[in-house]
Amino acid sequence: MKVAIVVQRYGADINGGAELHARYIAEHLAPHAEMRVLTTCARDYLTWRNEFPPGADQVNGIPVERFPVEHERSEADFGLRSDHVFSRRHSLDEELAWLDSEGPASPALIDRLRTSGGEFDFVLLFCARYYHAYHGARAAPDRAILVPTAERDAALGLALFGPVFRGVRAIMYNSPEEQVLIRAAASNEHVPGVVVGIGSEIPDSVEPKRAAAAFGLREPYLIYVGRIDANKGCGELFDFFIRYADTRPAAPTLVLVGKPVLKVPDHPRIRHLGFLDDRDKFDAMAGAAALVMPSYYESLSMVALEAWALGTPVIANARCDVLLGQCLRSNAGLYYAGAAEFAAVLDRLLDDRSLAATLGRNGRQFYQQQYSWPVIEGKYLDMFALLSSNRPAHRMEKLPGWLARRQRSIRPAAQLLDELPSGPVVGVVA
Repeated sequence: MKVAIVVQRYGADINGGAELHARYIAEHLAPHAEMRVLTTCARDYLTWRNEFPPGADQVNGIPVERFPVEHERSEADFGLRSDHVFSRRHSLDEELAWLDSEGPASPALIDRLRTSGGEFDFVLLFCARYYHAYHGARAAPDRAILVPTAERDAALGLALFGPVFRGVRAIMYNSPEEQVLIRAAASNEHVPGVVVGIGSEIPDSVEPKRAAAAFGLREPYLIYVGRIDANKGCGELFDFFIRYADTRPAAPTLVLVGKPVLKVPDHPRIRHLGFLDDRDKFDAMAGAAALVMPSYYESLSMVALEAWALGTPVIANARCDVLLGQCLRSNAGLYYAGAAEFAAVLDRLLDDRSLAATLGRNGRQFYQQQYSWPVIEGKYLDMFALLSSNRPAHRMEKLPGWLARRQRSIRPAAQLLDELPSGPVVGVVA
């Protein structure tokens, strides 16, 4: 069996959530199938500037083909187009122009996929909202399996994505919340889908004392791991934590691991360690009283799963449906919806060591049952087997004609998003 993975960026040192997700799937399915990655020459997700040379490459033993990006992203142009399609009545052509402006636009990559014929049995397309996933699904619909990694954002309300969600062979969802959201947006219950998510490369052993000695960490401390960005809720986290720490002399330290896009406050209880390698990151996470996840928008938090795999409780933003759902399903995390709840949750977790230990044990069990690699691999292989034994039962809808594409008859995407269901999913989605 031959499988292509199509993703916007790819590399051993590219650690974005969806890109790391794609690399893990490529490497873990390699023992079961002949894997190949089709990607762009971009490294930076903001500019999509061509930095890798085009052509053949190899990353951790996986063959990679890189294709040039036609143009860099203009933040000003993309911002204007986003405002238009999200907040005003618009046309399908304007949505397609938004998609091209978002990037990374690589017609050469799509041509490679369109002319691949029967070379690949299946094509895994990562990140529904990007150019390569949309056009890739239309180029090879009979082999396309979409991995949407979709958050609750206005792009889901765009009309151009509905036919793709309804036309691919199957969808591998990150969470039950994502599945419910996409089904409500696209009415695609007829498309085979499974909630699978992603595992991680958890070390066999960790040494929290090693991280404590290396970085001068004193327990108890909280840890945040990821891009330090207002879009990840970090501004609100800083506000809540500083208000908490300024009223409690024995407050813990908030330890930050990751690249700063937002200025880190100068506060005696906040430590920024920068980017850490995996050994130091996992050691520091294992020694933390809790991992804090302040994000409002996630399709699946890999770092929360990593914390649970290490037996570390999670404190999550309750206004993120996915994080709240994960906490409820795992019984391994607490959650807050404001500054007062943040303080109460933190006090409870720090004061009740028995509760913290129970949350940690529940987290380990949840990860092993739902996100260990045998479970993840099995779900992909089961889907391949299902699709191999059944002919496509539906077709990709054709694009409307020239005139229809230019009629400004589509409602603002943000309005449509507001009408979609919200909240965590606790039961099983059929």
